[in-house]
Amino acid sequence: MSPLVRKPEEKYKLPTKYWLLILSAISVILMLITFVFDIPLKPLNEVVSVTVVPLQKGISIVGENLYSKKELFNQVNELVDKNNKLMEQVNELTIENNKLLQDTIELNSLLKLYELDQTYSDYPKTGARVISGSTGNWFSTFIIDKGSNDGMKVGMNVLAGGGLVGRITEVGANWSRVLSIIDDTSNVSCMVLTTNDHLMVSGSLANMENGYITFDQLSENAKDVEVGDKIVTSNISDVYLPGIPVGNISYMEKDSNHLSVSGYITPSVNFDHISEVLIITKLKTELE
Repeated sequence: MSPLVRKPEEKYKLPTKYWLLILSAISVILMLITFVFDIPLKPLNEVVSVTVVPLQKGISIVGENLYSKKELFNQVNELVDKNNKLMEQVNELTIENNKLLQDTIELNSLLKLYELDQTYSDYPKTGARVISGSTGNWFSTFIIDKGSNDGMKVGMNVLAGGGLVGRITEVGANWSRVLSIIDDTSNVSCMVLTTNDHLMVSGSLANMENGYITFDQLSENAKDVEVGDKIVTSNISDVYLPGIPVGNISYMEKDSNHLSVSGYITPSVNFDHISEVLIITKLKTELE
């Protein structure tokens, strides 16, 4: 049999808090003895300097640390409150800034419509807002907030921004549908402003991804036509009034038949952002 192994006896350690109580009690007793009996103070002072003073220093350090942590905690809370208030102010300013930006965009749009109104002051016009657009990225067809109750008719010309948008193709009591010149089914008889050479402008949503629509049937004999020339509606159009800006030639080349020229036109109107339009409230036939 193996000899029994005794576990070493654990030494008892007095908890620190009890030492603190004992030292405090000793300090109080010494103070009472000094007060009641006439005992020389020098030995007691030495005892106090060895026992009480370090204790007081420790208590003082602990108190200072606690006070510092409390102050730090209060400062953190103040900073959190200030940060929350600042975030609220930032959110309010962001909302206000967005509203001002929207107002600025709308004002610029209205200023452009005003310029158009002045340019075509001989024509009766009315303004309208776009209330529904097509499903794609472009305003190839869209709905405006005026209809037959406001005198709208099929065929009326629609303007915005820098020129021609399209024409009304359907009318309800308080709404109308607009077909824009960039739609695949749209064809507009136009001419070069500087030379009066005629051509046909066709809508193309596929080409609008690159920012242009197409033209063809420009006579090969139109020698003076150049890239950058302005294209406007022609006087031989059945639907559109003459002289309304459509865009500028951005590219041109001779066709394979060597009889005509075709190419690309950059529209005058930004067809990915249309919010307000002008409608000429008379048909071309009525004005003629």
